[in-house]
Amino acid sequence: MSIEKVEVPFGAASMFLETGMLAKQADGAVTVQLGGTIVLATACVSKEVREGIDFFPLTVEYQEKTYAAGRIPGGFFKREGRPSESEILISRLIDRPIRPLFPDGFRNDVQVVAIVLSSDGENDPDVLAAIGASAALSISPIPFPGPVGACRVARINDEFILNPTYAQREASVLDLMVIGTRDKVIMIEGESKGLAEHIILEGLKFGHKHLQAAIDVQEDLVKRAGKPKMSFEKKTVSDKLVQSIRSVYFGRIKQMCSIASKEQREEAGHILYTEIAQKFCVEKEEEKFCDTDIKAALDKIEQEEVRRMILEDKKRVDGRGIEDIRQIICEIGVLPRTHGSGLFTRGQTQSLAVTTLGTRADEQMIEALEGKSYKKFMLHYSFPPFSVGEVKPMRGPGRREIGHGALAEKSLKPVMPTTDEFPYTVRVVSEILESNGSSSMATVCASSLSLMDAGVPIKEPVAGVALGLVKEGSRHVVLSDIAGLEDHFGDMDFKVAGTRRGITSIQLDLKIDGIGFDIIEETLSRAYKGRIFVLDKMTAVIAGPKQELSEYAPRIINLKINQERIGDLIGPGGKNIRKIIELTGVAIDVEDDGSVLVASNDSEATTRAIEMIKGLTEDAEVGKIYRGKVKRIMNFGAFVEILPNKEGLVHISELADKYVKSVEEVVKIGDEITVKVIEIDELGRVNLSKKQAEQK
Repeated sequence: MSIEKVEVPFGAASMFLETGMLAKQADGAVTVQLGGTIVLATACVSKEVREGIDFFPLTVEYQEKTYAAGRIPGGFFKREGRPSESEILISRLIDRPIRPLFPDGFRNDVQVVAIVLSSDGENDPDVLAAIGASAALSISPIPFPGPVGACRVARINDEFILNPTYAQREASVLDLMVIGTRDKVIMIEGESKGLAEHIILEGLKFGHKHLQAAIDVQEDLVKRAGKPKMSFEKKTVSDKLVQSIRSVYFGRIKQMCSIASKEQREEAGHILYTEIAQKFCVEKEEEKFCDTDIKAALDKIEQEEVRRMILEDKKRVDGRGIEDIRQIICEIGVLPRTHGSGLFTRGQTQSLAVTTLGTRADEQMIEALEGKSYKKFMLHYSFPPFSVGEVKPMRGPGRREIGHGALAEKSLKPVMPTTDEFPYTVRVVSEILESNGSSSMATVCASSLSLMDAGVPIKEPVAGVALGLVKEGSRHVVLSDIAGLEDHFGDMDFKVAGTRRGITSIQLDLKIDGIGFDIIEETLSRAYKGRIFVLDKMTAVIAGPKQELSEYAPRIINLKINQERIGDLIGPGGKNIRKIIELTGVAIDVEDDGSVLVASNDSEATTRAIEMIKGLTEDAEVGKIYRGKVKRIMNFGAFVEILPNKEGLVHISELADKYVKSVEEVVKIGDEITVKVIEIDELGRVNLSKKQAEQK
């Protein structure tokens, strides 16, 4: 196999795609390089179809190797272990746009693996991994009708930037990933600092225009190294079975599709399925179908009826209008001992969000290819099986839970206070207690309520809404606030979160091969109306953050000391700071700039710790009165310790208003006396007065 290499200008640098050198036994293997960042993407397909499978078994794995950045992994084992949250999110980012493009009925196992081989610390490998996955599939025998292009869009100084570096992303008010085909957008993932809908739309158009270069270079590579596409047996639902079920049971199926309650509809569906299974599996042995065949046929008829109702009757399963939002109930303070809590219920979707405030010691350390960083705001999403009335094992968070939590975290991050404004580490946990569509957007709303209940000074409340689509040919209907069945049978899940001013996060997933900007513009406009409706419901319960923290939350006081005195506070081997912590029970964090954070639930302990810190780090101040201890007595006066390791002299003439013959007449070693600083000379020597301190 010959080595083929193609090049295309892509943003500020050229992008190179190469095949034929690495991983030659994979069905498709491509390296993608931008600057010093290189990603190897491979695609493999099984030769046989697993028996009884009724879905497309696609798996996507993205891995970052620490050697790519010239580092050795931390920890005991010194090798990469389970995927990080970032790797899982990028795996989902690759999976979501390619999955809907595979032909219906294709059931062979397909695995896409993307490995970061080199990282220059400037160019993010996630865009390259998405392009590489598309390229590997396109040159392979796998029946993938690509390629697709991908790019990232930033906005700095009111200008869009293609494929920004890490540094540019830090300065940007927009971080938008766009993936699409020649004429359609198929996936969107992004966050912004409250940009208006029309700016987001411009960014999407900018991104779609420039991702064409990634499609061009892949098509060039396919011409040079592409393999013939494999043939496969298309697994489809039996038309004969569908017609047989429709002819007998269509009336009951239609009636079932009009049941608003999720539980009642599912119960009716279970009863109907049981009857159909008995009829076709028992009564007609010569035409016996398996359970999966019957479920697929029943599902197809139900899908056709639900979509017909929406397209032709403009009627939804639960009786709502196309733009209607389900009933919303908001509550705060539902848990008495937590730092903050919010309960958001929308129809049959319910999120309980709980906020916990911590200190700097609670920050999350993240080791990534671009370096080590710390997170002071975390949002975690939990989806227990009882939320949908199911019995399943409860283990660690799955990819979906990690993805939904990351989306909600993006939605709220732009409104979170800075460390100077609020020196706490903040963790929010969303427990999904019921789910019937758009639990991630319910998480955004509940979390916003919870943060305000906890007294976190967020800039504005944030709400989110998910929109769906039913599209047949030239006809389409956009649905506001989709329920579970509309998500299942529909073509789109478009989530938009934001404030009254603008969008903070956006995410698009499709089941079709893309949508045009006319539908995107309509969806963004509808999302704005829905978001304002939800925000009105939320602010009717709590308009802004509470002014007081919960009595159970730690109090953090931010002090500022001279940077040169940090060593005095810490002491040799940490002796001084450990002593303060042991005596008071507070938590203390010291920053390099001289900021000192003191945290405790006990106000008296906090006050005592602050006094001890000031004593160790403050300099004597002329005119200030101190309580000190007599350390030494000389003929001419007494030396008094007014601050730790800081003594001053009370001259015999400053001990009392009368004549003093001997120092011992007034003070003795160990006495605690009140003194006033009357002078600090050019050598830093402190002169004190007892008599002036005692004068009224």
